[in-house]
Amino acid sequence: MNPHYNQNYSKEEIENILDRIKKCVSENRYTISLNENRQENIEFINEYNLRSDKQKKILMEIKVEDFCHSLRNTKIGFEYEVLYVFVPQVQLFNAEGIEEMVDIYTKFNLIDLPSGHRVVVISFHKANKKTDYLFR
Repeated sequence: MNPHYNQNYSKEEIENILDRIKKCVSENRYTISLNENRQENIEFINEYNLRSDKQKKILMEIKVEDFCHSLRNTKIGFEYEVLYVFVPQVQLFNAEGIEEMVDIYTKFNLIDLPSGHRVVVISFHKANKKTDYLFR
């Protein structure tokens, strides 16, 4: 496993982090990155025709057991941020209408603002490398 990945968490710590993420999602205080640097997210959403309600449903159904690791943000000026990676397995229909089980790589940035928490879903696409789950 990459030495920058941190799996030094208790189940309770991840439950608390996931609760904060889901609270933001349920209150629509989240965004999925769809900028020019996140082409993989855009292609995934288009390939599986994931409207915003389905995206939100996927995020709300993530479980503690889907947690893989955290890592430091490597973007200059944001090294203090901790990013959390979960890889849920979800039944989706592809562009041809064929149902398939998809491992979805999700990476979250929990942002604390004076007005409360906000979540940025930096990654939201098909997993493209081996997954090491912490609680499986």
